[in-house]
Amino acid sequence: MALELKVGDPSPEFTATAIGGKYGSGREVSLKELRGKPVVLYFYPKDDTPGCTVQACGLRDAWSNLEARGELFGVSVDSTKSHEKFISKYQLPFPLLADTEHQIVEAYGVWVEKSMYGKKYMGAERSTFVIDAEGKLSAIFRKVKPEEHVDLLLNALPQ
Repeated sequence: MALELKVGDPSPEFTATAIGGKYGSGREVSLKELRGKPVVLYFYPKDDTPGCTVQACGLRDAWSNLEARGELFGVSVDSTKSHEKFISKYQLPFPLLADTEHQIVEAYGVWVEKSMYGKKYMGAERSTFVIDAEGKLSAIFRKVKPEEHVDLLLNALPQ
């Protein structure tokens, strides 16, 4: 089990393929290259599922209020092809990170055991991490309710 991250901790470094937004059809991005501005990593279970769609569309609809406050990335273990379809279907203006090897979800401690209909399985916990310009965690929201996500972010990010 990964160590539980806390506000004030340095955020785990990562490099992943970003799809969408200013990254277009995809390019590698690392946390290190984003230093100097706030970064939001929102982890979600799966592209194009009901809760994840509500969450992503809420961010899309609030994009004009979020875009200038820092970088925002959705993170799931879905493939780049799945991300491309999700972005296209819902006109998402922000990039998604393809974490197919589970490196980011494990580093942030959100790859957890879940249960549905009595069956246990591993999956990504819906959680959000706000990283300040120096690379430290400034806010952590675990088990986020999709419909409350935007308000949490607007309150956590500098204006």
